[in-house]
Amino acid sequence: MSTFQKPSVADLRHAADRLGMNPSMHYLETMRDIVAPLCAAYAALDAFPDEKPAVKYPDRAWRRPAPAENPLGAWYVTTSIKGAPDGKLKGRRVALKDNVCLAGVPMMVGAQFLDGTIPDVDATIATRILDAGGEIAGKAVCEYYCVSGGSHTSSTGPVQNPRRRGRTTGGSSSGSAALVASGEVPMAIGGDQAGSIRIPASYCGIVGLKPTFGLVPYTGIGPLEMTIDCAGPMTASVADNALLLEVIAGADGLDSRQQNVRTDCYTATLGGGVEGLRIGVLKEGFGHPNSEPDVDAKVRAAAERFRALGASVQEVSVPEHLTLGFPVWAAIRGDAACITLLEMNGFGINHDSFYPLSAMQAAMQWREHADEFADTLKIASILSRYTVDRYGGLYYAKAQNLRRRLRAAYDAAFASHDLLLLPPTVMKATPIPPPGAPPQEVTRRSWEATRNTSPFNVTGHPAISIPCGMSEGLPVGLMLVGKHWQEGTIYRASHAFEQSADWRTM
Repeated sequence: MSTFQKPSVADLRHAADRLGMNPSMHYLETMRDIVAPLCAAYAALDAFPDEKPAVKYPDRAWRRPAPAENPLGAWYVTTSIKGAPDGKLKGRRVALKDNVCLAGVPMMVGAQFLDGTIPDVDATIATRILDAGGEIAGKAVCEYYCVSGGSHTSSTGPVQNPRRRGRTTGGSSSGSAALVASGEVPMAIGGDQAGSIRIPASYCGIVGLKPTFGLVPYTGIGPLEMTIDCAGPMTASVADNALLLEVIAGADGLDSRQQNVRTDCYTATLGGGVEGLRIGVLKEGFGHPNSEPDVDAKVRAAAERFRALGASVQEVSVPEHLTLGFPVWAAIRGDAACITLLEMNGFGINHDSFYPLSAMQAAMQWREHADEFADTLKIASILSRYTVDRYGGLYYAKAQNLRRRLRAAYDAAFASHDLLLLPPTVMKATPIPPPGAPPQEVTRRSWEATRNTSPFNVTGHPAISIPCGMSEGLPVGLMLVGKHWQEGTIYRASHAFEQSADWRTM
């Protein structure tokens, strides 16, 4: 990190111009003297070492796999970092999404200009995996700055769906899903701000959970927006998902997103069956303009399977799912795009959390590389700059106010239901856009699957995607949404469904 430099009069002039001010030269010279004590306070921080978590397991060898070793394009780098000799994850290999800091190992968050950035800290969840005896097997490719629900925007190239080459894995946790679905690792970490765990889980036929907001510490993970950031487990089975959540959940004292966190022994909830559970089939989750009829039919058939297993199943309506869900999410994420991702160098401001300075300093390079951005980030950033400049955050503020109405609407449904059931994605895995595809196709394939998933990022409710069938040789996903902190109920129902039959034959 460079040392603080006292601004020159020319620097102050430039800053004033950026603010639309036109002070006189005399005023700026006077100001330079006035702010001298404040500048000295900034400079005083240079004398202190950064406060950052210790790296507990220092053996950090890594390598870039050859194309023959990486046929899906899902690995960014591979490692074999081992932690404690024993624990809940002993013998388990786990891949980390490549927005998760891992000290001494490269991170690029899908962006070529960040390739080779080496964090000097471990994310809390990385340490917890190692403390539990797990092995970190490497960094999984993620989409460009994690701004895509498809798997075609990373600078490393598209991530192929192991169920059918040429189809998307979904994103932005694209590599994580592909590695689990192909059997290369049994467990991976994903991140979810609009569906980036659940969309790829649905497309690839694996289990992916977006936990209750704040349950899993986001410390040391590249954010998108501070009030919707979530990290969670992506696994081949419900039992493994519950196990990995058990390891990574809980307050770490560093992430201000975590308030009154309530954890559970999630693996103990498995085997409880669904007898007595009340499941509401969310009417507004079906029949979208881009819904595929076979997907809706498979998910409704899954609801009937729950009924046959002993659950009470009935349709429930939450109109706000359609009227408020996506608009509120879009304004929150939209205004944050240029603020969090760009102006504040990927890690935001105004939250009492740990800031990874090494990653932030690397992200400052975006100013020289903005024309290289993937269409998803470029378009989101330009629109964000417009809305912030034109409306000064008013739409962000109104969306934050309206999220309480949306949350209350779902909570009203939860008063008479334990779980809500709907498709996570209303279509099966779509084709990966070809090289040179126009921005219309790139962005459509990135955002088309978020309408059912993004509302629950707004409300903070936990939601899981589990496979519930195959159609035309591609997986179909089922989403169960639960009350806040009730991941155990989600796992109980998901495990009973999973054990009732092989989803590939449903």
